[in-house]
Amino acid sequence: MKKLHILWIGLALTLMMPDLNASEQGQVNQAARVITDFKALPEKRIPRAVMRDAEGLAILTVLKGGFVFSGKVGEGVVVARTRDGWTGPSFIRTGGAGFGAQIGGEVTEFVLVLNTPNAVRAFSHGGNVQLGGALSVAAGPVGRTAAADVMPKAAIYTYSRSQGLFAGASLEGTVLVTNKGANADYYGRRVSAEDILSGQVAPPKGAHVLLNKLGR
Repeated sequence: MKKLHILWIGLALTLMMPDLNASEQGQVNQAARVITDFKALPEKRIPRAVMRDAEGLAILTVLKGGFVFSGKVGEGVVVARTRDGWTGPSFIRTGGAGFGAQIGGEVTEFVLVLNTPNAVRAFSHGGNVQLGGALSVAAGPVGRTAAADVMPKAAIYTYSRSQGLFAGASLEGTVLVTNKGANADYYGRRVSAEDILSGQVAPPKGAHVLLNKLGR
């Protein structure tokens, strides 16, 4: 019975958000749209000081849905800042199923600002990254640049934009996994997250739809 419920969760999530199975370029395009959307919302604007000091960014679209049982799936990309600018994207994903009393669905767009080299290295290892604990996570400051200067700096700042019936979306405790297959497909060969995020792999032409947004 439990397996049946999990199958229904998977089917519901797929029907509610078919773009989660988008091509790699589709995911890059979605990340660019997320950045554009955040810039269009003054109350969610990431302060320039935070972006200026960022070591990297993770941009995710996560769907959480449930009908007695709950589940979530998500995908996105990570980019890092080097002396030569932003690197190409390394693909990441998250997912899971659980129990809950809520009914509904929510699509949440996340921008995670990686404030420390250790945060970038965690994504560079090509394994699982658990948010919280060793990688401290906090809601990032918004609005005026001055607000960022008085906050204790967490390893990762989170920014989110939500739709749907759930509220209070959070990535605390979430595990993000490097999507090695997507990296290989996008770059046309097997490449490691470390090589991508260190700038050793040139970004494909299609990545500039995102990199141009970040460079502005």
